[in-house]
Amino acid sequence: MGGVMIEGLITYYGFEEAFLGIGEQFSKPPIAVYDREKCIELLARDMEYEEAEEYFEHNVIGGWVGEQTPMFLTRGDDLYGV
Repeated sequence: MGGVMIEGLITYYGFEEAFLGIGEQFSKPPIAVYDREKCIELLARDMEYEEAEEYFEHNVIGGWVGEQTPMFLTRGDDLYGV
């Protein structure tokens, strides 16, 4: 499958199923956007859910890799139980 290659875009190996797209803001470089809950679910395949949450918060969200560090979206239905 073909895709758009954007110079400098940082993506995380193992979270391909959670990839939502590319986020953009005025005068900032594009960033990869992932579904936060899906990322945790993917990690939970190899550990308990609570461990996956802690790992995700500390090692993934907590890992700054530069201006194009990916963003993790919390969906509205995850917030409000819709």
